[in-house]
Amino acid sequence: MGADSPKEECGLFGVWAPGEEVAKLTFFGLYALQHRGQESAGIAVSDGNGIIVYKDMGLVAQVFSEATLATLSGPLAIGHTRYSTTGSTRWENAQPTFKPTGSGGGLALGHNGNLTNTRALAAKVTRKTNGPKASTDSDIVAELLAERTGEMPLEDALMSLMPELAGAFSFVVMDERTVYGVRDSYGIRPLSIGRLANGGWVLASETCALDIVGAAYVRDVEPGEIVAVDDRGLRSWIYAKPTPKLCIFEYVYLARPDSLLYEHGVHEVRREFGRRLADEAPVEADLVIGVPDTGPVAAAGFAEATGIPYGDGIVKNRYVGRTFIQPTQTIRQMGIRLKLNPLRSAIKGKRIVVVDDSIVRGNTTRQLVALLREAGATEVHLRITSPPVRWPCFYGIDMATKAELIASDLAVDEIRAYVGADSLAYLSLEGLVAATGNDKNRFCRACFDGIYPVPIPQADDESHKFVLEEPSPQQ
Repeated sequence: MGADSPKEECGLFGVWAPGEEVAKLTFFGLYALQHRGQESAGIAVSDGNGIIVYKDMGLVAQVFSEATLATLSGPLAIGHTRYSTTGSTRWENAQPTFKPTGSGGGLALGHNGNLTNTRALAAKVTRKTNGPKASTDSDIVAELLAERTGEMPLEDALMSLMPELAGAFSFVVMDERTVYGVRDSYGIRPLSIGRLANGGWVLASETCALDIVGAAYVRDVEPGEIVAVDDRGLRSWIYAKPTPKLCIFEYVYLARPDSLLYEHGVHEVRREFGRRLADEAPVEADLVIGVPDTGPVAAAGFAEATGIPYGDGIVKNRYVGRTFIQPTQTIRQMGIRLKLNPLRSAIKGKRIVVVDDSIVRGNTTRQLVALLREAGATEVHLRITSPPVRWPCFYGIDMATKAELIASDLAVDEIRAYVGADSLAYLSLEGLVAATGNDKNRFCRACFDGIYPVPIPQADDESHKFVLEEPSPQQ
């Protein structure tokens, strides 16, 4: 919800489809994945002889036009929409990243996730390059792959390099002939495979992007797997033993409701969050409302389980996104009104249950509660469809320090008092996992329980001293 929700990480798309306008397919695939990153967007295409990359800062629809897409021709492409978790917000860090290879060709790479051994990887880069320097882990991986392709094919370079990477990563990579998809051995970040009616192949961060381009979902890229698609069909290599740990926050907030994760629909899982939350934390009220975008589905489940009427109580301005225009001080003081505004006629004089996905920092939630009271709500009861976020994420979500997490040092009732609610309850971790229909050991739950599946280097910052240096014995 606004600034109080974690920021998404990145969206990936790849396609091999001779005879199709692959740049337009990639554009629409990225459009479906826009929720995963709003800072920059880019597409790389190949006509079999060379790779062209077009990227810029802004939303997908701002970066690309019909005229631009018409210049990007060929049978294969990859695309990327970015929210930065490493590297500053500047053009050089927009993706796909392009590197000339030692074999005389080139490669392009898009990354979703965050590496935890970037410093050690940077020390392995030996090639000196001129021009603007990117400052991302993604750029380092692309450079290391480019160096190795002077000695081996790209698929062998991927097999060689991937075991050296630590952290969370899904990649789409391409040379002049082939599109590759890769996931880390834990599968923390999603990546799916689809098939077009004409026999082409598609890779995408979420299945909703397959739907929008008319591709049938085939399967996920498995943890520890590299897949390749080209005129030789779909090929696969396993480079590491798989230990599935999908980020459970994908269900809570990150993924679109029309996507599948572990072959379960996100929409239905979120509705089940609401039902279970109603069982765990019932309350007497007159109306249940949800905070857009993820809250209304769960609110409907809460209302279904309790019999309290469900209704619209908050309107979202869907055209407020990333902007380069700074608000005036007067507008800045309005805070979340730019994005969310209460429906006074719906909530005035009522005891309301407000269902939201998470509370990260608490400031926006506090503003929202104040707005609802100003609009006439007599009681405001907050129900959150995830446990308290107590631990930072080092795998690609913008929750980087413990100090910025309100639940890291405040009890639930202290948070309730801070945000000004009449009551506050969170869904338990057991209830959250049960709603997904999967075993908890198939998820990374670190932001909720502090158990990090991938070792994190000990940080100098006091706020990071809790970080596990070794995987938990429970894993």
